Amino acid sequence: MDIGTISLILMLALIALLAIGMPLGLASAALAVLVLVLKFEPTLLWNPLTFGDGILTGRPGTGPLYILAQKIYGLLTDYVLISVPLFIFMASLLERSGIAKDMYSSLNVWLSRTRGGIAIVTSIMAVIMAAMSGIIGGEVVLLGLIALPQMLRLGYNQNLAIGVICASGSLGTMIPPSIVLIIYGLITETSIKALFTAAFIPGFMLASMIIIYIIVRTTLRPEDAPLPEPDPNDPEPTEKRKLFGAFLSIVVAGFSAVLLVRAAFFELSGSNAAAAANGGDLARFGTIDNIPWYIGAIAIALALIFFYFGKERAKIGWDMGKGLVAPIVVIGVVLGSIYGGITGITEAAGMGAAAVLIIAILRGEGSFELVWDSLMRTLKSTGTIIWVTIGAASLAGAYTIAGGPQYVADLIVGKDLPTMAVILTMMLILLFMGAFMDWVGIVLLIIPVFLPIVLRLPIEEIGFIGQLEPSHVAIWFGVVFCMNMQVSFLSPPFGPAAFYLKSVAPPHISLTDIFKGFLPFIGIQLLALSVLLIWPNIIALLL
Repeated sequence: MDIGTISLILMLALIALLAIGMPLGLASAALAVLVLVLKFEPTLLWNPLTFGDGILTGRPGTGPLYILAQKIYGLLTDYVLISVPLFIFMASLLERSGIAKDMYSSLNVWLSRTRGGIAIVTSIMAVIMAAMSGIIGGEVVLLGLIALPQMLRLGYNQNLAIGVICASGSLGTMIPPSIVLIIYGLITETSIKALFTAAFIPGFMLASMIIIYIIVRTTLRPEDAPLPEPDPNDPEPTEKRKLFGAFLSIVVAGFSAVLLVRAAFFELSGSNAAAAANGGDLARFGTIDNIPWYIGAIAIALALIFFYFGKERAKIGWDMGKGLVAPIVVIGVVLGSIYGGITGITEAAGMGAAAVLIIAILRGEGSFELVWDSLMRTLKSTGTIIWVTIGAASLAGAYTIAGGPQYVADLIVGKDLPTMAVILTMMLILLFMGAFMDWVGIVLLIIPVFLPIVLRLPIEEIGFIGQLEPSHVAIWFGVVFCMNMQVSFLSPPFGPAAFYLKSVAPPHISLTDIFKGFLPFIGIQLLALSVLLIWPNIIALLL
């Protein structure tokens, strides 16, 4: 059977199976078998007794089935895949311990008298949590439990509160360490560290757009975010700024001291000298040239604490902001170990999970129940991802063996469309698929087809401002894909963020209300996606 007919049958069958509620992993695996049978041994469909006579079933251990099994085995045994359950475990520990609640309280202290302050706090908290774990569902649930009741109690506009929680809670898709980027890197054999670096600016750009929208909307419509009643114990604005400055000075002094010890270790242990002798790279931010800067930062911070802010103000500022310290430590452990060249992605995930567990124990929250519940959630979430991965990888592999990617590439490129029209067509397909399918299935099914097409396009015609380097095309497309998945988390009818929030929202908030609250934030996400398409080289600013 020709690949065009197989593609049509595959598309209709996939829609039908998902429509009747069959799990994506099972549906994909079944269709993988169907694709191979249609391509290599169609007689099995009307005469099963011919089993063993054709290319597909004639010689066990060879042929298309063997190639497919090798592909799936290679994917599931990739070392980086271990980071997925470790990041999920870390997120589960964060959700069940009091670290996130203390972080929210500390942020709220500083922004309590700001118009729309609770919504801004929610967005900032979501960014910090995304930088700690890269998990989406847990963030939306946690923010729904902590922030939604407070915003509704203060009289915030319901649509604004819902949209902020779900749009901010899905930032884990873009902000490293994103599991979406990890899976994309595994499938496309793209450097995950480079993907993380490239996604930094677009991710924080999207977060900034959400915060700017909150500020502009609440300024133009103050009734959407009433200010809470003044607290007589709340410091005056000028005094609060000084308290915050004192707290920042303590954080800067501590962070600089850690970097100073690290740099001294690399120098005194001879690691930098050995790297230089072998032609390797010196430790980033860990050389003797960096030491004076760290000493200077510590000296300035201590001078501000003792001679400007005062020890008493520093103590009060520390008490008000100490809830932010644990998240900063976790982010430093995870991202610092990756970008500092200390460990790889998988080891950083393990170190992050260990750091959260140690912090929970030091806070008196460590218990057998905490670890057990987190492990059970990790097992369930990882099991779902693995089974979807097996099924979707099977279907993608079978379709590739059957010649599907080449067929789709010829179909799209053969239309003689301009380069950006081809890319916009892909964006529409990704947005459409994102409204009906989980991101794991999309990255495994669609990306192996689309990425080779993008790599064949004239690089000088991608975008309108600046030009990508040839080595950055796969990285750029990965960031663009993640931005598409940001939209998919809010897209009706199956936007998962809506169902995550509905599970913890008050009964009077319906799914229709939740999706209505998404509309302006979907617009913001599409605006951020447009920036990536117009100015693709934005991903290379930190590479």
